[in-house]
Amino acid sequence: MSEENKDLGDKAEDAFDNAKEAAKDAAEDAKEAAGDFADEAKKTANEFAEGIKGAGGENKKILTGVLAIILGSLGVHKFMLGYNKEGFILLGVSIVAYVLSCVGIGLLFVWIPSVIGLVEGIIYLTKSDDEFYNTYQVGKKPWF
Repeated sequence: MSEENKDLGDKAEDAFDNAKEAAKDAAEDAKEAAGDFADEAKKTANEFAEGIKGAGGENKKILTGVLAIILGSLGVHKFMLGYNKEGFILLGVSIVAYVLSCVGIGLLFVWIPSVIGLVEGIIYLTKSDDEFYNTYQVGKKPWF
C-alpha cells in the first residue's frame, strides 16, 4: 500500500507540474493575445482620429462659413468655433443696435456686425481645409 501511495504521490506531483506548465503557457499566450489586441486597438484609434480630423475640418469649415454669411450678425459662427467671448460681443452689439434703431441712432450700427459676419464667412470659405483647421480650430484666431 505504501508503494501504491508513493506512485499516487508521484503521479499527483507530475500532474501538478504539468498543470503548472500549462498555466504558464496559457499565461504567455494570454499576454501575447493582449499585446496584439492593444496594438490593434491603438491602430484602430489612430485611424479613427485621422478620419474624424479630416471629416470634421471640412464640414465645420463649410457650416461655419455659411452660418457666418447668413447669421453673422448674431455671432453664431463664433459659437460654432468655440469663441464664446467673441460670439457674445457680436450678439450684444447686434441687440443693442436693434434696440437703439427704434430711436434712430442704432441704424448707424446695425450693419457693422452683419458686415463682420459676411467678411468672415467669405474668408472661412476661401481658405483650404488644412489652413482653416490650423488657423481657427488649432490656432484659435478669433477675428478675421
